[in-house]
Order: sequence, then structure tokens, then C-alpha cells
Amino acid sequence: MLPSRISTDNAKPEKLFYFVANVVVYRAKDARVLILKRAETEKVFPGLWGMIGGKLEHQDFDITHPDRTLNDEVANFHRPIEKLLQREVLEEAGIQIKDKMTYLKSLMFVRPDEIPVMFAVFIAEYKSGKVRPEKGAFSDYAWVNDKEILDYQCIEGIEEEITEAIKLCRQNA
Repeated sequence: MLPSRISTDNAKPEKLFYFVANVVVYRAKDARVLILKRAETEKVFPGLWGMIGGKLEHQDFDITHPDRTLNDEVANFHRPIEKLLQREVLEEAGIQIKDKMTYLKSLMFVRPDEIPVMFAVFIAEYKSGKVRPEKGAFSDYAWVNDKEILDYQCIEGIEEEITEAIKLCRQNA
């Protein structure tokens, strides 16, 4: 029987993590990536420059309409990370990215409130649209190259991820 809801009630607490993904939006025509400046009112990293991203949430999955079922017991959802990042890019920057994404790196960290977080970074190519930072969340944006990124006060580690992403995109061009 297929599940009727998404729940962590029966999960082992030591196996539960938040899942967060970020995306480096790469514009191939000039080898630049999009960064957004977080609003001064943000609780975490106010006023710093960063990338687009978000958390996977139970509400992201309509349990009554899985993409596929296995043996009428397991509900499968295809491309959840890609869909998350496409939605976040549209919400946070007002633009679209191409469907194909390249994995860049992952890490695990523990938040100050002791919640463990699995974090993954992907690269996606810019597709279309005019950048419009989400009101209230971001105050500015810039398309930067691997040298210009050093002139921005970024969240720790962003410069390295962007430099690595641009290098990888150039190699694959």
C-alpha cells in the first residue's frame, strides 16, 4: 500500500538531516556567475553576498501524485534537487536556468541549534530572464567572474566555490 503522507514519525532520529542545495548560475556567453546580496534584515549572513539555494521540504512532494510507484508501496519523485533549484532561482532571482545541472561538491554541517544539514552545490547554466532579486530577501545582484568575486564581501567559502565552478565550466566548454 502506498504511503498516505510524508512523515518522520517512524524515522530513526540519528538518520535525519535537513537537505539544502545551492546553485552556481553560470552565464556561458561571458563566463560570469550570479551572486545576490542578502538583505540587512536577514537573520543569517545579513548584507553578505551569496548564491541561490533552498531546503527540500515535505510540501515539495505531492504524495498523492508520485512520478512513479514501486510495487504499490514506494512513492518515487524524480529530479527533486533540480526542481528545488529551478524553483528557488525563479523565486530569488526571477530568472530561469537550464534543466541540466552539474554536481560541484557537498558537505555536512551542524547548525547552532544542533540540526544536522546535508548541503550540496550544483552548477546550472543561465537560460533566460532579467534578474530581479526577491524583495525583502536580497538587496542587490551582480554577474561576476573569478577575479571580480574577490571584490565582494561573500559568505565564507563562496569565492572558492564560484572560482571552482567557473574553472569547471570553462574546461567543459
